[in-house]
Amino acid sequence: MTKWKSALIQPTAPIAEAIRMIDVSASQICLVVDAEGSLLGTVTDGDIRRGILRSIPLSGAVSTIMNAAPVVGRLGQPRETFQTLMRGRRIRQLPILDQGGRVCNLVTLDELLDADKLDNWVVLMAGGLGTRLRPLTETTPKPMLKVGSKPLLEIILDHLIKQGFHRFYVSVNYRGDVIKDHLSDGSSLGIEVRYLDETKRLGTAGPLSLIAEPPTEPLVVMNADLLTKLDLRQMLAFHHEHEAVATLAVRDYEFQVPYGVVIVNNDAVEVAALDEKPVHHFLVNAGIYVLEPEVVSQVPKDTFHDMPDVFKALMAAGRRTAAFPVREYWLDIGRMDDFAQANREFLREFAEN
Repeated sequence: MTKWKSALIQPTAPIAEAIRMIDVSASQICLVVDAEGSLLGTVTDGDIRRGILRSIPLSGAVSTIMNAAPVVGRLGQPRETFQTLMRGRRIRQLPILDQGGRVCNLVTLDELLDADKLDNWVVLMAGGLGTRLRPLTETTPKPMLKVGSKPLLEIILDHLIKQGFHRFYVSVNYRGDVIKDHLSDGSSLGIEVRYLDETKRLGTAGPLSLIAEPPTEPLVVMNADLLTKLDLRQMLAFHHEHEAVATLAVRDYEFQVPYGVVIVNNDAVEVAALDEKPVHHFLVNAGIYVLEPEVVSQVPKDTFHDMPDVFKALMAAGRRTAAFPVREYWLDIGRMDDFAQANREFLREFAEN
C-alpha cells in the first residue's frame, strides 16, 4: 500500500506545494484534510492543470482547486471492490476512509494491478528536414543531434521508458537511415521500435496513416524535437478523465508590445485609452497529443495532413477535444539558439534522470 501520510496536505497550503508533492510522489495525488484528518477533498495533477487554465496563481490555496466530492473507498472493503470502483469511475487513486470520515489509507490502481508497463503506442515524429539547424543537419537528422552526451531522440526515449512506455513508432524521412542504424528494433533499450517510412512529406499527422495495425489503446504522438520533463501518464489520465477523443498539450506563451498602444474611438481621431507596452498571453500548441484509435483511422492516407487539421475536423463534427497545459520544463529545439539553450540546460534539468 502507498505511504498515504505523505500525500496529506492542509486546505490553506499553496498550490505550489501540491505540485511539489505530486511530482515526487508515486501516488500522484494530494489528500486535503482538516486538523482531525478528515478528508475535505483531493488534488490531482489534472486539478492543478485545470487551475492553470483558469489562471489561478500557484500561490493560491489548494482548496480553490480541490475536488470537494472525490470518490472514496471504505475501510474493510475488499481489494476487488476498490479495483472495480476505480475502473468504473476511470480513476487511478482511491482514498480509504474509516467510519468517522478520516483518511486511513490510499490505494492506487497500479498497485492493485501491479502494473509497470503501458500498452499505449507512442509515435515520435522524426521526419523533419531541420533546415533551420543547418549546417548541423546537413548529414544528421535533427532528432539525432546530441544534447549533452546523447542524441535528442535517445533522451526522449529514456524519459518515456522510465514512465512505462515500451512500444514506439518512429516516423522517418530525411536521413532516416541514421535513426534506424542507431535504434534498430529497440531491443538494446528493452523496447519495441517500428518505423513509419515517409516517401514524401506527410505533415505532422499524415504519417499516422502508415500504421499497419490499428491501435486498440489511445495513441500518444510527440514531435521528436522536444526536450521536456512532462509525464505522459498524467496526460493520458487527463485525456480519459475528460472523455476526449483527442487531447493536445498547450504551453503558456507571452510577448510584450515594445511600444505604448493607443486605442482610438470609432471616428479614429479621439484617443480612448493608452496602454504602455502591454503583455499578451496565449496558449500555444506544445507538439504532444493523445488520440483515440477512431481518430487515427480517420487520417487520410498518402496525403499531407497536419495535426491542426485533425483537431479542426473533430471540432467541426462536434467531437470533444481537450487542452492539457504543460507546467513542466519544455523546449522546442527548432533554431540554433534553442539548440544552444538545450545544451546549456541539459545537465541541470536531466542529470538526475
